[in-house]
Amino acid sequence: MMTRKHFLRFTSVGTVALCLIGGGVVAQAAFTKVPTEVQAGTYALDSSHGKITWSVNHLGFSTYTGQFSGVSAELTIDPANPSAATLSATVPISGLDDTSPGLKTHLQTPDFFDAAQFPTATFVATSISVDASDPTEADVVGNLTLHGVTKPVTLDVKFNQAGAMRGAYRLGFDGETTIKRSEFGMAYGLPAIGDEVELHIEGEFVKQ
Repeated sequence: MMTRKHFLRFTSVGTVALCLIGGGVVAQAAFTKVPTEVQAGTYALDSSHGKITWSVNHLGFSTYTGQFSGVSAELTIDPANPSAATLSATVPISGLDDTSPGLKTHLQTPDFFDAAQFPTATFVATSISVDASDPTEADVVGNLTLHGVTKPVTLDVKFNQAGAMRGAYRLGFDGETTIKRSEFGMAYGLPAIGDEVELHIEGEFVKQ
């Protein structure tokens, strides 16, 4: 049987829980997943929440995965004219990381990235096409310069959400594409080590 004391305690806990839930709902309501509600302006990538994960077939036995951090990028966007958005990014080859220190060192050599001669990779968007059936998705076409070679690539980009958090207005995106490393002058280990490299991009931008 629930006594008055137990009832009051239960009610107090329930009230606190509802307040917490309500606060969460209010916080979430400040975010939007609708691209047309995004604030126009210039944004810079939060490098602590902007990474590029790459994966490549290893001798047919496994898929080897690594990551680039320390990426910098700038985005300008106007939801009223999304195709006019601009995007540029710089990736430090020294930011390459994986679970094997020996392999990390090898990847920096002329066999692969040749970081001493080509310390950065860059991407500059040339066109942005929003999916007519899903405005949260877009094809971002641009020039990727890697290992001293520039080639056009297309990123499949997904808008996650936007909103104010910790005093800053933020935009979040995920993207992916596949490139052939041989097209950028990196043919070491072919065909045993895969030619196609899958890239997954995480980008959280802060309004300037």
